[in-house]
Amino acid sequence: MNLEALRKNLRVVQRHAQGAKVWAVLKADGYGHGAPAVARTLERAGADGFCVALLEEGVELREAGITAPILVMGGYYGQAHEEVLARKLVPVVCDMGQVEGFARLVKSGAVEGPIDVHLKIDTGMARLGVTLKELGAFADRLGDFPEVRVTALMTHLACADAPTTQETIEQMVRFDEATTALAKRGVRPALRHAANTAALLRAEARLDAVRPGLAIFGVAPKADGKTLALDLSLVMRVRTEVVSLRDVDAGTPVGYGGLWNAPKQAKIATIPMGYADGLSRHLTNKGHVLVRGKRAQIVGAVSMDMSMIDVSTIDGVSIGDEAVVMGAQEGPLGRDFIGPDEMAAHAHTIAWEVLTSISRRVPRFYREP
Repeated sequence: MNLEALRKNLRVVQRHAQGAKVWAVLKADGYGHGAPAVARTLERAGADGFCVALLEEGVELREAGITAPILVMGGYYGQAHEEVLARKLVPVVCDMGQVEGFARLVKSGAVEGPIDVHLKIDTGMARLGVTLKELGAFADRLGDFPEVRVTALMTHLACADAPTTQETIEQMVRFDEATTALAKRGVRPALRHAANTAALLRAEARLDAVRPGLAIFGVAPKADGKTLALDLSLVMRVRTEVVSLRDVDAGTPVGYGGLWNAPKQAKIATIPMGYADGLSRHLTNKGHVLVRGKRAQIVGAVSMDMSMIDVSTIDGVSIGDEAVVMGAQEGPLGRDFIGPDEMAAHAHTIAWEVLTSISRRVPRFYREP
């Protein structure tokens, strides 16, 4: 993990935010980068706060010494409402049952009130949040619970990286309508936030705070085939080593199921990384790995712990040579780069899944360049 790249990406995001608070999204173990170490670096670099999906993720950051605001966006607390407050996390509420749960804590004397929460509005995601249809009745009931204070409104953009901005514009119109409707009922939060990475880079929905995830880690989403930012740097570099080499004859099957047969005599290298580490099985016979600065195709089925690569055209490969699964490599035969977007395209998925699939059994090392 390149910590200078992480700080650089934060500066890029801050520039695009144009004064809005930057709350970096560190759910899913910081998009696979290791949330505690990432959060410590970003907090020192000036991030205004962090967003997580789960209570457990917020607890992990607090135990790592993070003192900045942490917003728990998933909205599910089970029976652990008191733990949210004990850890000084900021809860998002999506329905009246959650409001009642936090209000009961104040009424019972377990905590002091009022409890500050962010209210999520469903403007078109159809996943979490109060719908515009329900909003009037919801706001009226809020008056019954002075123990809970709505200090911010938020929504989630469903199509921020769509070819056009029309879907986002429509969602923001609904968000404005919700804000007005709540204000008429006396609910006037000081903050509003909606923008994810794509909306931020397209200069949309910046409001008072932004919630970048992918951009913090150096990957810019695409819209209408165009990359939305060119000045981000990939933070993660995934490397392993060649642990076995063998020459195989033409027609020799390789890997489980014999999904690849050598078209001619070939040299096959084995690397100790498989789908349990985050190398998607969908990269079978399609993905690449960098060895000595050149590309080697993944051949045969990616297995749980190992994968095979064809190094027939790469001179001088030996056991112990570095093999780069993601990121850049400069070797004696050249320089090349494999990014998460390329891996995602081969695996028919998205860069988000590629990054978050790197499992916790893969050691993380945090370095300055």
